[in-house]
Amino acid sequence: MSVKRGKEIIIFISLFTTLAFKFYPYKIQVIGYTVIIFAAILDYFIGDPIYLLHPVQVIGWVISYFAKLANTFYHDPISQRLAGVVLSIIVVIGSGIVPQVIIHTTESVNLFLGIGLQVVILSSCFAGRSLRNAAIEVLKPLEKGDLSTARYILRNYVGRDTENLTKTGILRATLETVTENATDGVIAPLLYAILGAIIPGVEPVTLAMAYKASSTLDSMIGYLHEPYTHLGWFSANLEDRLTWLPCRLNILTLSIIARKPMAVWQICCRDAKKDPSPNSGWSECGYASILGVQVGGINWYNGTAKYKPLLGDPTHPITTKSIYQALDLTRYSFFVWLGISSLLLVFGKI
Repeated sequence: MSVKRGKEIIIFISLFTTLAFKFYPYKIQVIGYTVIIFAAILDYFIGDPIYLLHPVQVIGWVISYFAKLANTFYHDPISQRLAGVVLSIIVVIGSGIVPQVIIHTTESVNLFLGIGLQVVILSSCFAGRSLRNAAIEVLKPLEKGDLSTARYILRNYVGRDTENLTKTGILRATLETVTENATDGVIAPLLYAILGAIIPGVEPVTLAMAYKASSTLDSMIGYLHEPYTHLGWFSANLEDRLTWLPCRLNILTLSIIARKPMAVWQICCRDAKKDPSPNSGWSECGYASILGVQVGGINWYNGTAKYKPLLGDPTHPITTKSIYQALDLTRYSFFVWLGISSLLLVFGKI
């Protein structure tokens, strides 16, 4: 599917939304879905402008501040776990409620201003453009043979040591990052936004931002090592559970798009369980099986080697084309779920 074809799909979905406005009686749901459409379009063409404050940055500041407080005043495992539970609940619920209150307040002044604000905030939850830009930023110097620049850029997006990575290592690291973040950065926020449009009294941005807060908590404190072993325990488990279904729906969708659902599912059932993460393994393995490549192997973190299980079959080597294909697959899945929810809305099934 070309970029032109992707644009045609967005226009097609927008036409469905117009029909929904005309024929569907539940206007609140239609407005919510329209917000999702325009947020998706905004992310598709623009992404996150670097000069605007990103909501996730604010969430990160809050997490960092209270995590430091918790580590300062609570030292035993039980109290740290309780502090982690409280921190997670406050951040996740607060991240959903605060934007909804702001949007409703804005809508009371001007409806279209409130809708526009929700579009902008919701667009920040979709990382499709950002993920694509990050991958391309690494691939451009790599395609020119400039390994040192590619390594330097890659270090901004991965936790592993990049100083001594070969071209093959850079490609694998980039592909693993793209496929791991496809679910929690792109598909899961969309599915939670759709759910928010369905539930009366809830906005798409409410559940999408709550999910992003959970994902941010996991990325900041959801570790097994100190000082977050106990403080981040609840955050890690919460994010795993919130991502479990979107992850598998994404892989199922992609396997159908690739016209080999049984083969993909068999490889995922065989390999994904080897990964300690219940979702990263599935996401990486799903993409790898569709692309016919293998990910995993030895990575270095702060000078220490760590083995990641091998996922998928090495039918083909990982190339720049593999990464572009993975990015396109994520985009296709995103379009499919926009289309599915649009059809359900138009025909009154939700």
